[in-house]
Amino acid sequence: MSVTPRRRIRRAALLGAVCALAVTGAGLTGCSSEDPDAGTNGLGKLSADKIQAKAGTAAQAARTVRLHGSVEAAGSTYTLDMRLKADGGTGSVAAEGTTFGLLRVGEQLFLKADAGFWSHDGGDVKAADKLAGKYVKVPQSDPVYKKFSGFTDKDVLLGGLLTLHGTVKTDGRHEQAGVRTIRITGDDGAGGSLDVSLEGTPYPLRLVRAGSAGTIGFSDWNKDFALEQPAKDDTLDYGKQLPSS
Repeated sequence: MSVTPRRRIRRAALLGAVCALAVTGAGLTGCSSEDPDAGTNGLGKLSADKIQAKAGTAAQAARTVRLHGSVEAAGSTYTLDMRLKADGGTGSVAAEGTTFGLLRVGEQLFLKADAGFWSHDGGDVKAADKLAGKYVKVPQSDPVYKKFSGFTDKDVLLGGLLTLHGTVKTDGRHEQAGVRTIRITGDDGAGGSLDVSLEGTPYPLRLVRAGSAGTIGFSDWNKDFALEQPAKDDTLDYGKQLPSS
């Protein structure tokens, strides 16, 4: 081997050692030529509008998702933990000091809660005891159906949530639950922010809604789960309209 190649090798080794010192805090700069998008899905190279579009497309195309966090709507704050797919969803919702379960299979919506939920605000105590702990079938004509079925509808819920208001910009690289993300914001954060995965499919992972109207996490994309009608012994059909509560 000639002298020149050996010198080049030694020079490269020395440069590598110097750059290692920079990484560990020596304060040196200009050593790294590593591509920040290496090993990612390339989303970080796109404009904010294209990132938002790809995230929305990926979310709508996914078969399933778990959604958990808080949402403010119509003057109330709802804490959600829902698993959703095309033909329904299952999970829990907490609001106004009470928690209830929701299950929708096809067009059939069921609500499960304790007696305190059904007797809230002076509801019928006798009826509440009868309904407590049961999967109560919600008639489609009942206002409750319209109010809560949206929490079990993947397309409706994602379509309403995955929206940023104002001018959309990128806001650097971040991390959610160990996954690298690219963040986009509306009106520098005032219109909400969305973290989108830089690894694999560009799924949304975390949303901060505009106006501090809640924070939602998204996980378990495309992880299937069982969605079945409740057992007959655990089901109660109250009729055409539920008792007021």
